[in-house]
Amino acid sequence: MMESNPKFKSGFVSLVGRPNTGKSSLINALMGKKVAITSNTAQTTRHRFRAIYDEDEAQIIFVDTPGLHKPHDVLGDQLNKSALKALEDTDVCAFCLDASMEFGRGDEWVLKHLAGIDAFKLLVITKADLVDERIIQSQIDKASNALEFDSVCVVSAKEELGIESLIDVLKAALPLGPRWFPEGTTTDQEPEILIAEFIREKILYLTKDEVPHSVGVVVDDMSYSYKKNLSSISATIFVERDSQKGIIIGKQGSLIKQIGIQAREDLEHMLGNKVFLDLRVKVKKDWRRDASQIQRFGYGEGL
Repeated sequence: MMESNPKFKSGFVSLVGRPNTGKSSLINALMGKKVAITSNTAQTTRHRFRAIYDEDEAQIIFVDTPGLHKPHDVLGDQLNKSALKALEDTDVCAFCLDASMEFGRGDEWVLKHLAGIDAFKLLVITKADLVDERIIQSQIDKASNALEFDSVCVVSAKEELGIESLIDVLKAALPLGPRWFPEGTTTDQEPEILIAEFIREKILYLTKDEVPHSVGVVVDDMSYSYKKNLSSISATIFVERDSQKGIIIGKQGSLIKQIGIQAREDLEHMLGNKVFLDLRVKVKKDWRRDASQIQRFGYGEGL
């Protein structure tokens, strides 16, 4: 049912920026719990993901987007399209700029796309705990010279710095509107997608070099036993090379076992019950260049 409070405020806040600017970590901090996967690997976020922040007087729908970058394959092109799609009909466009990374042409390229957007434009300086105030001010000046912003917030998801202030700025910027999602909803993502992403996150943390970019995960089957209070989940990890399959499995299955242990901990917390997780690894050569396979994973706009 739509919210009947005439003073209720609601709207969509799209977080955009280059890869690894801390958008997903910021959403987790804003939500007060983990709803989005994070890592130091580019293209961690592959889905246009919504997280719903609810209060008595407002509902903020955060839209986490893939980092905008120069694409090198079909997957990269689709991730860019997904991120830019999030700017359509958004109420607040929050440009996230890593305080510890030099403002460059990639940031300027993103800001050019924001210039014509009819929305409240917010500059969010992330990872403020890593630098001093002088550098933060320099980042603000450089970004503001490239685009006129309606407001600026400085935050650190790690230290939970500026989170409440950011919420206040967003609530002030949002229009009057209905409660778009029922109370208690934290995300619009299907459970199978969330599960696959939590598994992929552990692979990102436990592997290095080219392997993380070549990994896709699909949940094949999921069932729940009320008697045992147990979810049984089967998932397939796809890679592009036989050598990558060997790395994921590890010596005598050591790495895939560790992936399963760590993923199961997150899944049990998310689902609120015990989880049996069955993982297998398959090779799908050059899947990042295969539009049908990208569609199967649900990445980008699904072509």
